Amino acid sequence: MEILIIGAGFLILMPLISIHRVTDFMIFCIFALSFDLLYGYMGRLSFGHLLYLGTGAYVYGLLIKYFQVNVFLAILSGMLAAGLLGMLLGLIMVRTTGACFSLMALAFNQIGFFLVLSPLKHITNGEDGFGAHARNIGFLNFNSKVTMFILTLLVLLLVFYFLKRLTTSPYGILVRSIKEDENRVRFLGYNTYFYKWLTFVAASLIAGLAGTLTALNYRFVNPNVMDVHQNVGVVFACLIGGAGNLYGAIIGGVAYMMISNYLAIYIHRWEMFLGIALLIIVFRFRKGIWGSIQNLGEYFRRPKEARPAEEKRA
Repeated sequence: MEILIIGAGFLILMPLISIHRVTDFMIFCIFALSFDLLYGYMGRLSFGHLLYLGTGAYVYGLLIKYFQVNVFLAILSGMLAAGLLGMLLGLIMVRTTGACFSLMALAFNQIGFFLVLSPLKHITNGEDGFGAHARNIGFLNFNSKVTMFILTLLVLLLVFYFLKRLTTSPYGILVRSIKEDENRVRFLGYNTYFYKWLTFVAASLIAGLAGTLTALNYRFVNPNVMDVHQNVGVVFACLIGGAGNLYGAIIGGVAYMMISNYLAIYIHRWEMFLGIALLIIVFRFRKGIWGSIQNLGEYFRRPKEARPAEEKRA
């Protein structure tokens, strides 16, 4: 049922805005879901999550450009490359918390950005980037906007279903418990380091998947897919939608993309509006859009006699 509602929501968006733009929104939502797994569920705020999206995009693009491999093999390779990078860096990063974790993520992201921009320029073409035109497979024309829309929607729904099962499983409950009180979970006999590392790798894999879809959709890769300044967008999206909730990640992803794509047309300094919106959410609606909707629904489901008493306590 939830899958159908999400799919219907993006289908409704399609006539309102261009189909290519909706595809772009869905790719960003996949990236937001991967970030929410790391931040909302495990409690690790990363300012360098674009490193894994960029890794997926570059591995996909280079395989397509130089070897003309099958599109799905290139997508899988991009995912695995991002996951492998997450496995290696995660061995160090999940040992840290708070600002240390955030700054280490930012530093690694900056290193990756520098590598594709300068030392590997002869392969990546530096800041100019390169084209990555995928060959068709049978009736699948990847230059078609409709094909890309359907493919991206299917991937988004699969990612959502996977994360829904994962976060509601005993594993997901354990990860949430680590976020709340890691010492207590460790005292109960669980290897918290392993579970944090595994979650970090899963978030990296999904971010890499979003990167491969970005390269496939635009048929072009340049260092912007790994630019550290762009990490702010996914942080805003999760906070706006409501961190620690998959529906919040999707709502926040769509809301952020709407603001950044359309508000900028009418307001030159649209970032100021985004900052004001974030301040309102942080100070008044701590659970974001989805959390506020849930609270409102719970309020109306309660007996009328209980409402005035709760309002007095508030």
